[in-house]
Amino acid sequence: MAHSEALVVVNGSQVSCIGLDWEDIPDFLGAKYGEVARRLDLSFNQLRSLTGLRAFSQLEELIVDNNLLGNDLRLPRLPRLHTLTFNKNQISFALLDHLAEVTPALEYLSLLGNEACPNQLVSMDKDEDDYQRYRYFVLHKLTKLKFLDTRRVTQWERSEAEARGAFMKVVKPKNDQDTASDVRSESTTTPYTALPQGSKDTRNHKGVFTKCRYVYYGKHSEGNRFIRNDQL
Repeated sequence: MAHSEALVVVNGSQVSCIGLDWEDIPDFLGAKYGEVARRLDLSFNQLRSLTGLRAFSQLEELIVDNNLLGNDLRLPRLPRLHTLTFNKNQISFALLDHLAEVTPALEYLSLLGNEACPNQLVSMDKDEDDYQRYRYFVLHKLTKLKFLDTRRVTQWERSEAEARGAFMKVVKPKNDQDTASDVRSESTTTPYTALPQGSKDTRNHKGVFTKCRYVYYGKHSEGNRFIRNDQL
C-alpha cells in the first residue's frame, strides 16, 4: 500500500500516523523524523512488523494500539523508551522476555485486548483473579514497571511478583473439542485389553486348576446357621 507523507501529523517532537492502513513503517518516516521524534503514534493501522523503528533512537513513547502485531514481533533496542502501549493486538506472554532486553527503561506498559491480558476484553470467562495473576507474572518479567494497563503498580504487587510471579502465568485450558479429539486418538491407537499381551496365547496360559481337600467347620460356617422360633 502507498504511504502518504502528507497524512503524517507532526507537533514538535510528537509524530502521529493514525488510521493510515499501513502494513509496515515507511522508510521516509525514520529518515525525516527518526532523530527528532520523542513520541510516535502508529495506532489503527495494519502493522505486523515494527522494523522501521530502528531509526527512532531517541524515542520515549510508542503507541501501536489496534494493529496486527504478534509474538514474532522484534523491536530494535530503544534505551530511552519509557511508555509502550500494545492495546488490541495479537500478543501473548512470549513477547515479555524480548521487551525486557530491548526496553530497559520501560515504566508504563499496556496490553489490554491481547491474549496475554486475561480480562473481559479478551474473554468473558476471565475474572479479577486471572487478571491479578497476569499482573504478577508481567511484573516478574519487567521489574521496573510503575504502571501496567490502567493501574499503578503497588509495593504489595511488586513483592508478590518477586516471590511468586514466576508461577503466575495464566494458562489457557484446552476446550472440550480438543479434549474429545485427544481421547479418540488414544482409543484408536492403543485399544484397551484387560489381559497382558502374553496371556492371549492359549499355548502359553498361566491359569491353574486343582482340588482342595480343606473343609471349614467353624461356628461361622453355613452348616451352623439355623432359624430360631423367635426369628420367624
